[in-house]
Amino acid sequence: MRRRSFLAGLGAAGVVGTAGCLGFELQSGNREPPLVENRPDGVYYPTHTEGMLMGGMASDGGYSCALTYSFPHRFWTITGSDTTQVEVGSNDALHLMPFVWHSETGVVPSDVSPTVEIARNGESVDRNNPWAMLSQNMGFHFGDNVELPEQGEYDLTVTVGEGSSRRTGSLAEAGSAEFEFTIDYQRSELGEVAFTDIPEARQGTLGAVKPMEMDMVPIKQAPAVDALPGTARGTTESGDAVLAVTSLDDATAFDGGEDQQYLAVSPRTPYNRFPLPLMSLSATLSRDGEAVFDDYLYEWLDPDLGVHYGAVVDGVETGDELTISVDTPPQVSRHEGYETAFLNMPDATLTL
Repeated sequence: MRRRSFLAGLGAAGVVGTAGCLGFELQSGNREPPLVENRPDGVYYPTHTEGMLMGGMASDGGYSCALTYSFPHRFWTITGSDTTQVEVGSNDALHLMPFVWHSETGVVPSDVSPTVEIARNGESVDRNNPWAMLSQNMGFHFGDNVELPEQGEYDLTVTVGEGSSRRTGSLAEAGSAEFEFTIDYQRSELGEVAFTDIPEARQGTLGAVKPMEMDMVPIKQAPAVDALPGTARGTTESGDAVLAVTSLDDATAFDGGEDQQYLAVSPRTPYNRFPLPLMSLSATLSRDGEAVFDDYLYEWLDPDLGVHYGAVVDGVETGDELTISVDTPPQVSRHEGYETAFLNMPDATLTL
């Protein structure tokens, strides 16, 4: 159940993250505390937080990429509504996170899958696609634990391909991109990464740690409800996710017409308001007991709405009833604290 990234190491440009180091000493194997025994079916405080090291930053093709990493740690992959825990392997050296975002808008694209290539002394080491992931520190990003043959310098290339056709504005203009880094992996530097224990996690407390504060890397949140473009129609919930709804009077940008409206649903995590991509949604819009729309909501990337789901409709009126169905929950791997949420997601109804 694991796609191996293969990174070779990273020279630390600086430590970014939480304070309160516990004197963490990096060795092979899993150094994390045991999981909470009775984890709730929702977002909860993880057992700990970790700092990160920076391996560099570059821009190309409308995108920027920051190469970040920490010590290896457990995470969960997802297939449908089933999760599989990925344990730290005895040869795992670090957790690699190539953080990619649209340079102009800060939107983290959900419709691309970065490819990472590693070479050492001119010889190819490996090629891999990191997982799409969700963490309470970084929100939506890409990452994986990686095995390294030895310490030393490596040449790393991160490639981003073309996105989907469901983009608007400057996001639609972004093309493929390639980022090159030279990194120097040293275990002594990785062992200095901050590690903070979270006492609240021992009780399985609902909640989330705050996102990291990083000057160079934007941790993208979904727009606040009162900042959504168009006419805000309210919020509802499903599986601990908050579903914010708005409608736009002109659907031209979304393959509709000027006389049509665009109905948008913006799912986000509680507490930190991170967008939830890679879902399958459908919706029924009813008026006076009759359905005026009953179809899929497609994932779009928009500079103002960010990652969201929407459809062109003939009209939205006050008093309409909207039922949102989650056909497939977010197909993103989860860091600790998110792995029990956004799985069982029943229909959610909202009066507009």
